[in-house]
Amino acid sequence: MPRSALFMPGTNTRAIEKAQSLACDAVILDLEDSVAPAQKAAARLSISTALREADFGHRRVAVRTNGLETSAFAEDAALAAQASIMVVPKVSSVADLAACQQALDGSATALWVMVETPLAVLNIKDMAAQAATVAPSLEAFVIGANDLAKDSGMAQVEGRWNMLPLFTQVVVAARAYGLEVMDSVSNNFRDLPRFAAECAQGAALGLAGKTLIHPAQIDAANAAFGPKEDEIARAKAIIAAFDLPEHADKGAIQIEGEMVERLHLEGARRILARASVFGS
Repeated sequence: MPRSALFMPGTNTRAIEKAQSLACDAVILDLEDSVAPAQKAAARLSISTALREADFGHRRVAVRTNGLETSAFAEDAALAAQASIMVVPKVSSVADLAACQQALDGSATALWVMVETPLAVLNIKDMAAQAATVAPSLEAFVIGANDLAKDSGMAQVEGRWNMLPLFTQVVVAARAYGLEVMDSVSNNFRDLPRFAAECAQGAALGLAGKTLIHPAQIDAANAAFGPKEDEIARAKAIIAAFDLPEHADKGAIQIEGEMVERLHLEGARRILARASVFGS
């Protein structure tokens, strides 16, 4: 999963060109909120050209569609099926999930759906539990705090303390069924210390990465959601210790004064695998 996924308006060809050299792990070409109604057709044309001609290198390329209920969705989904990931906003039910999958129509494109409504939070357990059956392309949920705040009446406050219970529900449901969760965008891209703190909070909550609205946010997201040097060193120590012949049949061993169980071995391997992906 990406540490950083940068939203780019589908109409902004200059920004899309720049994205091909940025340090983000994924680019989300947007057809929804950042594109005015009169510009939707132009955005589709621009994104179609980018998918054919642009070189995004290692970056995964996603397309965010308009909502399922809109007349634009079918055309958007056909375009998104040409990308690595289709991102669908305001998905609130198992039936919505099934509709997203149907729109991919056999494509190898992965699916991310945005949790942006109170109903989505209430239904998150069922959506995660039934995803393997109704939407096998589903890879991740994406928290959309702006719409959640609007529809729930919650304020968007520093520290996000009032929304953390909602985020936790999404993470627990997703992880129970092998799915990931991407953190919401942060609107203030000038207050980088606050943004870095929000990234650290998201990583501590178990979120896989963060969606972004500005290139200035990339470095902090990559740092927070990528494996740290001390985590990598610890993971290597755990793997090396369990590899010793004298520990072959042990379920728990002592490493530097701390008891480590064999269950930690899987986590250590995940850390090293993620570090390998991101060149750490």
